[in-house]
Amino acid sequence: MVDKYVLTEIENLVSENKALFEQLHTRRVFVTGATGLIGSQIVLAFLMANEKYSLEIRITVLVRSLAKAQAIFGDDIERLQVVIGDVRDRLEVKDPIDYVIHGASVTNSLDFVQKPVDTIYTVVDGTRNVLELAKEQTIKGFVFLSSLEVYGSFEGQKDVSENDFGHLNPANARSSYSEGKRLAESLCISYAAQYHLPVKIARLCQTFGPGVDYQDNRVFAQFARSVIEKQDIILHTTGGTERNYCSIKDAIAGILHILLLGQSGEAYNVANENTLISIKDMAELVASLDASAAINVVVDLQDIQKFGYNPEVKLKLLTKKLADLGWKPTVDLPTMFAGVIESMKYSRVKHDEQ
Repeated sequence: MVDKYVLTEIENLVSENKALFEQLHTRRVFVTGATGLIGSQIVLAFLMANEKYSLEIRITVLVRSLAKAQAIFGDDIERLQVVIGDVRDRLEVKDPIDYVIHGASVTNSLDFVQKPVDTIYTVVDGTRNVLELAKEQTIKGFVFLSSLEVYGSFEGQKDVSENDFGHLNPANARSSYSEGKRLAESLCISYAAQYHLPVKIARLCQTFGPGVDYQDNRVFAQFARSVIEKQDIILHTTGGTERNYCSIKDAIAGILHILLLGQSGEAYNVANENTLISIKDMAELVASLDASAAINVVVDLQDIQKFGYNPEVKLKLLTKKLADLGWKPTVDLPTMFAGVIESMKYSRVKHDEQ
């Protein structure tokens, strides 16, 4: 059963972006990473748009685990064309595809340092396979879900447009994800240039909201879990990293704007400029959401390499380019955290009941 908080977010997403969904009337969309956090909610949004507006969007999903897909989509899986396989293998889809949303990737930061080879090949080989599939089709749009990590780090605080790039050390195993995304972006642009594929790139900041797994180990989930379990928030760094964030709902709206309205061969930042905050201040913000005021923020410095953390960065993704397509964020940071906390509470209770 889909999290009720997720359903509310998706209902709002579909209602607020009706015109975008209507552009997909009777079209087939191929979604990779369809059981991931963002991919699954994109698929649920298409299903809801079909139900709400009778759009007959045809949805093909690539999944590695049928059981996981069934757990996420329930009876709705019968309304999907399911392709079971690994994105690193050659892909075959029997019906013509109109649009591609390529989101399959390694996302666990520990894997970036413990399984860097797998991380690189999943991103690079996976993207090549999806692009090859698209090349065989007459597609109308393709969006690759990239990451703010392609920007690397800068001296001091930096406002980052799509044309700004900092330092990235390829001799660090942690760079497997960042360098993999960079090369995958280059592949996308190369296919656009050589084969005239309408490929666009969405560079996502860290994105969260209802639907985050209770055991998710990313920093926002750790903070939310501390509130739920009434535990102090423990920082293993000074918390000096500053960046901005985005709700899943707003990120999906951004992805659809890029897919349908973006220019081929272009990259677009997807972030809420108003959410810029340091890790330390974010911890204080989340602690303040606990009504009992019993949660403290404790700094316990550790070797960041063993956690898979990035070096300290201070950057703010600028989103004018995406805003020029008509997109704007709708969810602020406190609301994002309130939503993820309630959703994680709900999923914890459901898990305990099973």
